[in-house]
Amino acid sequence: MRSLFISLSGKRDVRSGLFFVLLASVLLLVNGVTPAFATEGGGGAYPNGAEDFMAGAVPPPGSYFINYLTHYRADRLNDGNGNSAVPNFDLKATANVFRFIYVTKQQVLGGFWGMHAFLPVVNLDVKVPGASQSNTGIGDIIVDPFILSWHSKNFHAVTALDIYVPTGAYDVRDLANIGRNHWTFEPIVGFTYMSDSGFDISAKIMYDINTKNDDTGYKSGQEFHFDYTIAKKFDNLSIGLGGYYYKQTTDDKQNGVRFGDGNRGQAIAFGPQMKYDHKNMSFILKYQKETNVKNRPEGDKFWFKFVYAL
Repeated sequence: MRSLFISLSGKRDVRSGLFFVLLASVLLLVNGVTPAFATEGGGGAYPNGAEDFMAGAVPPPGSYFINYLTHYRADRLNDGNGNSAVPNFDLKATANVFRFIYVTKQQVLGGFWGMHAFLPVVNLDVKVPGASQSNTGIGDIIVDPFILSWHSKNFHAVTALDIYVPTGAYDVRDLANIGRNHWTFEPIVGFTYMSDSGFDISAKIMYDINTKNDDTGYKSGQEFHFDYTIAKKFDNLSIGLGGYYYKQTTDDKQNGVRFGDGNRGQAIAFGPQMKYDHKNMSFILKYQKETNVKNRPEGDKFWFKFVYAL
């Protein structure tokens, strides 16, 4: 069970999540709020913060299941200066994501070859002055047929390319869209250092490349982000601090022209987390508080993860 945790995408994880590296997810998508804030709809494809303990340690050959349950609440939609830009804004997103992982005994470049897929079910509720909407449905599915992971006594690493498929419901007239209506390609690198005394230092590093939303002509900028964890293991219990860093690196564009000032988003989050291992299962609880947020919603995230080795 020591190497039962990798960096999901999450995403994703992770991230956010996560075995190979990511949930990359789609757990909770904050789209459709308004195309005037950092990437179309004010949120990326990956649910930042999905991955945590042992984020770079892919499990050994076999089959695994991870369930991510997350709730996000934001009452601010910030502008480029970090000020609240929409009065009476309220966003609630709850998602349950099913992740299926298979690690083969085959090795490529010295690393074990694996694959995974995510199926998210999302409820999104958005309120702005004069309008509100709630939608529930299947989100954008995530697949990755080629994950590679390496292991040594204290160090673990993983690399992957998660693909977000635009399968979620989308309507350009909706305020709360479950799907993003474009593809996202997310290269991932994850690592974990586990000391002999039980200290866990882990990170899942991602870079998102978005295609254009053909219904709006909007192309969200590229995004750099990572989930992180610093923790200590005490027998079956692990306790630590974790969160994420997010920074949009290129401008949003509509019909080939920079949208506004580019609407580049950023966010930092941190909070406590804990994990309990029991036989072939693990249970993870965590809370994340966002700060230093620009061109995005600012709020709080709660997570419950269940990991099961089949």
